[in-house]
Amino acid sequence: MASMRDIKRRKESVQSTGQITKAMKLVSSVKLQKAKVGAEVSKPYFDTMYNTVAGMIAKSGQMSHPYLKKSQSEKKAVILISSNRGLAGGYNANVVKLVTKDERFSKDNTLIYAVGTKGRDSVDRLGYEIAGDYSEAMNEPVYSDATGIGKEVLSKFALGEIGEIYLAYTIFKNTIVQIPMLTKLLPIDAEDIASEAEDVSEDPIDKITLMNYEPEPEEALDAIVPKYINSLIYGGLVESHASENGARMQAMDSATNNAEEMISDLSLKYNRARQASITQELTEIIAGASAIS
Repeated sequence: MASMRDIKRRKESVQSTGQITKAMKLVSSVKLQKAKVGAEVSKPYFDTMYNTVAGMIAKSGQMSHPYLKKSQSEKKAVILISSNRGLAGGYNANVVKLVTKDERFSKDNTLIYAVGTKGRDSVDRLGYEIAGDYSEAMNEPVYSDATGIGKEVLSKFALGEIGEIYLAYTIFKNTIVQIPMLTKLLPIDAEDIASEAEDVSEDPIDKITLMNYEPEPEEALDAIVPKYINSLIYGGLVESHASENGARMQAMDSATNNAEEMISDLSLKYNRARQASITQELTEIIAGASAIS
């Protein structure tokens, strides 16, 4: 059995750790409320943007546009959204696995545009090429951060340096559940995007009616697709920001509960050790008194 001094020292250490995790839980809880509101407020806009573009492409028939066809390049760009800090359970590891466990993304054909130092460092250690680092955006995501990332990847796509663009992020479902998600941004597959989008109208005639453009379809797509890409990236940023704080709050809550259980167990061990020490001292006193008499 450990000595009373060791048990007491261990108990004080756990108490100190428990105070830290409790404080971090409270901080994450406050940040989560703000991030949650931001995600909930922005979600309708991004859902509408996605459905609008899906409807346009689904009703446009056969259309030739650079955003709709695959480039000759075999390179794939992945915008990987993680966090700048740890202590968030499996949040960062889960989103990194979306890339590292997917056979489509090898170290030779994948460029990582990292948003978050934890994900960046993880894939960098595994040998993936970091083409861009936008980790500061995760401190407080704003739309200008998304436009900066979108402009960079779209320019590379237009030049033919990359053939596909993906977004790896985490959907905030609720405080307990956060879902890692991998979404293909470009090239836009008309069949896939139409099947995933929600139907705006239930009228069968409306579903098969082709869409008329003013100006020409190519000009319209040149204008709206970058906004569409930026919207999805920003949606991923705010969703991931809320997910990060939710995951950290849960992780710190579990750590605090574990610390309380350890303190209770150590208190019991300390009392037992103290009782054993007192019993031993009494036994020695009685034995000494008997020897003298």
